[in-house]
This record gives sequence, structure tokens and C-alpha cells, in this order.
Amino acid sequence: MEPVDLLTLASLEMNSTTVTLALLAIFLVLLYWYSTSAFSKLSRVGIRHPPPLPFIGNLLFFHEGFWENHTKLITEYGPVCGYYIGRQMFVVVSSPEMIKQILVTDFSNFTNRTKPNLISKPMLDSILCLRDDRWKYVRSLLTPAFSDTKLKEMTPLINQACDILLCNLKVYADSGKAFDIQRFYNCFTLDVVGSVAFGTEVDSQKNPDDPFVKNCRTFFKMSLFKPLLILILSFPFIMIPLLRIFPNKKQKELNGFFIQTIKNAIVHRHQQDAAERRRDFLQWMLDACDSANSLTAGCLDAIGPSADPRQTEAPLVGRASSGKAQKMLTEDEIAGQAFLFLIAGYETTTSTLSFATYLLATNPECQEKVLREVDEFSAKY
Repeated sequence: MEPVDLLTLASLEMNSTTVTLALLAIFLVLLYWYSTSAFSKLSRVGIRHPPPLPFIGNLLFFHEGFWENHTKLITEYGPVCGYYIGRQMFVVVSSPEMIKQILVTDFSNFTNRTKPNLISKPMLDSILCLRDDRWKYVRSLLTPAFSDTKLKEMTPLINQACDILLCNLKVYADSGKAFDIQRFYNCFTLDVVGSVAFGTEVDSQKNPDDPFVKNCRTFFKMSLFKPLLILILSFPFIMIPLLRIFPNKKQKELNGFFIQTIKNAIVHRHQQDAAERRRDFLQWMLDACDSANSLTAGCLDAIGPSADPRQTEAPLVGRASSGKAQKMLTEDEIAGQAFLFLIAGYETTTSTLSFATYLLATNPECQEKVLREVDEFSAKY
């Protein structure tokens, strides 16, 4: 009986090993299929693209930056091409005629941007993330804020931040010592955005411990751990729900700070007389809400209770048709636009000013020409 038991045991172990190897083989085949299954979409519609790698797609194609490599992509694969970041497909269009077709003729099919997965408030309520009718309505309220008249009203606030910048630079100019001007531009841009979008006056150069300054700098220093980013791109259906369950506590605190800053500013504005209120981006949004409210009230009064019921179904001027879109800007949406202003205006402006200053410093003849033009302009005004 003993030899039979040993043979039986050996047979069971062999069967177990065979089953394990078979399951492992099936797992590897399914894993490979998953890693490449998303990379046939562009080819099916005839759009050329670089060969994608399993899981990460063309992520390594952009390891040196997006601008240069987008140019390289268009040169190698044509004016309409594509690529994959993780499992997500992107189409690049550089043909002016096709761009016009997308942005003008067929724009109704392209109003929504990429659906955000891990973006939270306040960014989630910005015009960058709003969708469909709500996007159209909020955009219709924000567009007048960027007219020439409104931007001129904002000029004194920018000039105030410029004066602070010049005072801070004068110390180094008088000493003749070298210094990092990009750090000053960081402070200047932060002061402008804080003043114009958040209604907060700061001198971030002299008051680096101001809560607004500290939270802004903490936000821009935060970055996603690269291995975690690769996991998110490779396995979004697992990682995104996990990250939603276990949110970043620091990020949540920062988001709460920016939202509360806007809400406090709104309360303060409502307590002020109209003549005392700052003419900034925040006030323009509040004014747009008030104007829309007045328009709504006027339209409702004009309709009256005895009017034809079918007339009430027509959308009001400047408003989207859905009930959701007809709601005025919420405080969260106002915070979202201000936060977008910060993201869009901070590093972009800082980098542009720094690079322009470097070019002027390394090209003295251009610097002299700019100084003459500035003096001539100042003499006229």
C-alpha cells in the first residue's frame, strides 16, 4: 500500500504543477492581450502613430517634453496623427483647415474636453472640466470678463504688483550683485493672480509665510510619484478607484483652502458697498451672476402667469436650455474659475518673463531698443 500512496501523491503533485503552469500561461496571455488591446483604435481609423509599448503606450516618446516631440510626431507621421498615453488615445491635428472644421463648423461635437478621472474640486468646477450645457452657460457668463473694458479695469491691480516687484528688484539693482530673477517673477505672478482672481493682496517676496503664498507654493511643488503614474496609466480600472478611496490628505487640505478663500472673499464683497468693491476677476464673476439674475427676473416678469405656457419653454437669452444649466454660478464654480486662473497664469507667465529677460540680457542691442520704446510710450501717456 505504501508504494501506491507515494505514486498517487506524485501524480497529484504533477497534476497540481500542470494546472498551476496552465493558469500561469493563461494569465500571461491575458496580461499581454490587456497590455496591447487598446492600441488598435488609431490604426482602425487610418491614423498613423508611433509604435506603442505594452501598458504605457507612447509615454517614453515624450520623455524629453511635449512641445518638441509633438513637432517631431507631426513631421514623421503627418498633419493628422496620434499617440497613446497609457491606454488612452490622443489625436493630433495640425492642419489649419481641419482645425477650423473642428473649432467652428462642427464645434457642437467637440465642446467637451477629456473626462477627468482624479481631478477634484475646485478644479472639477472650472470651465476646463464642465461639460455640455453647463459649460456653454458658464462660458457665456465669463466671456465678457475678458473684454478690453474689463481688462483695463484690472490694470491698476497689475500696476500695484509691478510697483512691488520694482521695489524688490531695486535693492539688488543698487547693489550690483547677481540674483535669481525667476524667483522674483514667481512672486510677482503669484501676487497678480492672488489679487485679480482671489481678491487677496499679498507681497509674496516679503511675506513668504502668508497662508495664500504657502499653499500656492505647496500646490505647485506637489507631483505624482512616477511609478504610481505608470500604474495609473497601465491599470486605470484598478488604480483610479483605489486612489478615490484613499485620497491625498494634503491635496484635500489645499483644495479646501482655495475654496474657503473664495467663499470668504465673496462674503466680504457682499458686505461692501458697490463703490468699494475691487474691480477684479472675482468681482466680474459676481457681477455676471447678478446680471444673469436680473435678466432671469425680468424675463419671468415679462412672461407673467397668464402667458402662453409654450413661451416658457423657450430658452432665455444668453442661457442654456437645460434646467441644470439655468442655475446661476455657484460658489464652488467661482472658486473653480479662480483656481484655473492660478494654474493657467502662474508658471506660464513666470517662464515667459524669465526667458524674455534672459534674451534681453544676452542681446544688449535689443534691450536698448526696448528701453527706447518704453520711454517713448511713457512720454506720450
